[in-house]
Amino acid sequence: MTSKNSREQKLEAFGQLLDVIDNLREKCPWDSVQTNESMRPNTIEETMELAEALLGDDNEKIKKELGDVLLHVLLYARIGEEKDAYDIASVCDSLRKKLIFRHPHIYGNDHVSGVKELLEHWEVIKMKEKDGNKTILGGVPSTLPSLIKAERVQEKAANVGFDWHKREDVWDKVKEEIAEVEAEMKAGNEINLEKEFGDLFFALVNASRLYGVRPDNALEKTNLKFIARFNYVEAQAKTQGKRLNEMTLEEMDVLWDEAKHLKLGE
Repeated sequence: MTSKNSREQKLEAFGQLLDVIDNLREKCPWDSVQTNESMRPNTIEETMELAEALLGDDNEKIKKELGDVLLHVLLYARIGEEKDAYDIASVCDSLRKKLIFRHPHIYGNDHVSGVKELLEHWEVIKMKEKDGNKTILGGVPSTLPSLIKAERVQEKAANVGFDWHKREDVWDKVKEEIAEVEAEMKAGNEINLEKEFGDLFFALVNASRLYGVRPDNALEKTNLKFIARFNYVEAQAKTQGKRLNEMTLEEMDVLWDEAKHLKLGE
């Protein structure tokens, strides 16, 4: 329903929200004392909650979490306005200019045949921006979780042609890394074992990327599936008057198979 609102209705809603933000900033004991630093941990939490809602494809929860993230954006913009550094208008204007610059095939004379060709030019375009990335991988935040960071650096490298000719070839690399992990396990070299596991994870992220699977989404879905099934095992054990550490692995496996049969977490 909201998506069908007219531009005037959307602008009116946004303006009313800005009025509320201004009012809270001036009168609310909590909102009025927030700083960029104090809000940062909550922003990370809200972003993670939005990511969880997106993965669950829950429209009502997505709408709620989008609102929470937007609240933070508007508060940061208001703080910037108080410091005469930026405001929501300059934030929007800066974003508008960046989007236009990055889409010369829409706002200029460039022509692209599809997504593949577009991505091949994407990193070069960003490096041409004022204050843009100085290197291809320079735009990858150092604070990204390792799994997502691996995917992003691989995507950026691939965008400039540093990629496998055929995606099937990546499996030779995965097998090679598995063999190296096994070799270090036999050698008992813990330092090299960690390194080789890292190489294996990186290769698997590469494989998932080449086959159109987002590795972080895939792993999180497996996490949630495992949690649901393990919780079932624990709950069923309690109904038998047992604790998990009092059960044999074989007994737990029976309950695990029940959870799998019920397709818990899927």
